[in-house]
Amino acid sequence: MSRRKTRPRTSPARPAAPAVTPESPCPCGLDASYGACCGRFHSGTGGGAPTAELLMRSRYSAFVVRDEAYLLRSWAPETRPGEVDFDPGMRWTGLEIESATDGTAFHQQGTVTFTARYVHGGEPGALRERSRFARHEGAWVYVDGDIGE
Repeated sequence: MSRRKTRPRTSPARPAAPAVTPESPCPCGLDASYGACCGRFHSGTGGGAPTAELLMRSRYSAFVVRDEAYLLRSWAPETRPGEVDFDPGMRWTGLEIESATDGTAFHQQGTVTFTARYVHGGEPGALRERSRFARHEGAWVYVDGDIGE
């Protein structure tokens, strides 16, 4: 037996999701704790988001906490990717809903226009998108979106 110390094998580290607890303020910006707001949709204990806007907010929060399973579950089957490729250098810092059209209990489709703020590689930035949502088997799902300036 050798006395050489072997180095522990390391695999490429997947960046840790930001520490968001059920008691933390919800990343989506609503005045509620994560557990009472988007966290209940992520865990499945709150059912599905009842409006397209709440689905948008919960999907933003899922990007913050890197909840791939929720993002894929809430994506329309016809546009859903095989996986979500989280950028390890991206940190989401805020969400602003600019407008929402339709997307309530009385609609089958809806749109939400938002700006998501982030820091990437130490540089601040913003992503503006007009997202389309539709009902799939009774639940709101993200279909696709147009990224703007």
